Amino acid sequence: MPRNAVWIVDDDRSIRWVFEKALQREGIPCRLFESATDALAVLAAEPPRVVVSDIRMPGISGITLLERIRAQQPQVPVIIMTAYSDLESAVSAFQGGAFEYLPKPFDVDAAVDLIRKALEESRRNTNEREPDEPMPEMLGQAPAMQEVFRAIGRLSQSHATVLITGESGSGKELVARALHRHSPRAARPFIAINTAAIPRDLLESELFGHERGAFTGAQTARQGRFEQAEGGTLFLDEIGDMPAELQTRLLRVLSDGHFYRVGGMQPIRSNVRVIAATHQDLDQRVRDGLFREDLYHRLNVIRLRLPPLRERAQDIPLLTRHFLQHSARELGVEAKRLSDNALRYIVGLSFPGNVRQLENLCHWLTVMAPGQTVEIDDLPPDLRGAAAPGAASTESDWLVQLDRHADESLLRGERGILDRLSRDFERILITRALQHTGGRRIEAAQLLGLGRNTLTRKVQELGIGETADEEP
Repeated sequence: MPRNAVWIVDDDRSIRWVFEKALQREGIPCRLFESATDALAVLAAEPPRVVVSDIRMPGISGITLLERIRAQQPQVPVIIMTAYSDLESAVSAFQGGAFEYLPKPFDVDAAVDLIRKALEESRRNTNEREPDEPMPEMLGQAPAMQEVFRAIGRLSQSHATVLITGESGSGKELVARALHRHSPRAARPFIAINTAAIPRDLLESELFGHERGAFTGAQTARQGRFEQAEGGTLFLDEIGDMPAELQTRLLRVLSDGHFYRVGGMQPIRSNVRVIAATHQDLDQRVRDGLFREDLYHRLNVIRLRLPPLRERAQDIPLLTRHFLQHSARELGVEAKRLSDNALRYIVGLSFPGNVRQLENLCHWLTVMAPGQTVEIDDLPPDLRGAAAPGAASTESDWLVQLDRHADESLLRGERGILDRLSRDFERILITRALQHTGGRRIEAAQLLGLGRNTLTRKVQELGIGETADEEP
């Protein structure tokens, strides 16, 4: 448990649950105790940064806990929670050294703000600078992203060529950098080049270098990216746009490990791991004669498909919070947060620019949104009304309809409502997922966050028609 954890001490499980979810949402680590005795047992070994404690609990009271913490860890701010009837006791606690008291029932956002103030006070008390949280390489809880993370782990000791496919902005270079960082070549250079961004007549020199006098303007010899990446990793982005003549030269390097500079006569040995990426369908480009089939097979040793953001919508809240905090740190301002309505709306957007578009949106909000809490009206004008068809409005509409349907069913005296509606809900989602994936159950299971066996069982239990062709 990190030293900067916030302790929540309350015998009421619901209160502990509310705090846990609210603090997790804000990225604040917390630890939960159902009694002061449990908290005191670990106080010396794992001192907290802030303590939030109920005043009346079985056994040791919050007042006694406050006294013990003040005696052992005087720098730790203690927030005392109390019911309105306990106001006099709370004032006494406040006078006895409590940082603040929090009357019940409380507003969750106000409670989190109070905890943030206490964290700042704790840092001042200990004269410590909170270390910057290490920036994670990649974030994702969606099953498709977990598969990518597992693949990176499996490839951590491999030198194999990797082909990364995925839409623009989905994070292909981040995957390439992670593959390099966790490989035996991590201490050597990582060199990236976007083959689509360099003019055709300069790309050969960029990749392989040139000798002096090789062409007009080549006044000195120059190393290319292959030489710069020696011993490390060369990332070739948008490989699908590489001109045909350079595809031939790249194939030769991958085949025999040698290349020539432009205008050079001496072969140069290359010890480079190649990671390529493309947003295009290379299989189709091979069929169309636009990409060499032999080069395709050389690159396609290991293929990683990076899902677009719309296929991992469950990651959008996590990514949004991360990007807002990152932008705030860069600009030296307090991080903004999205209201529940704004977050639901953003989750419903199609994001053709994928993760890069979401990151840019968060930076825009950090600079342009007027308040600390971002509402739908604070979003850029081009995004308001740009949700995926029916996404934001339909979500609220179907919830309203569900509420009305449940109310009517209860008034009619129906029984087993939860089971019936749950089965209908699962049947619709599974049917749609299978239609979306063309019956491929593994993909559908990943989209739904289920195991394949679980999906197969539910298909049978719910009597879903064979929209799903069995996979081998």
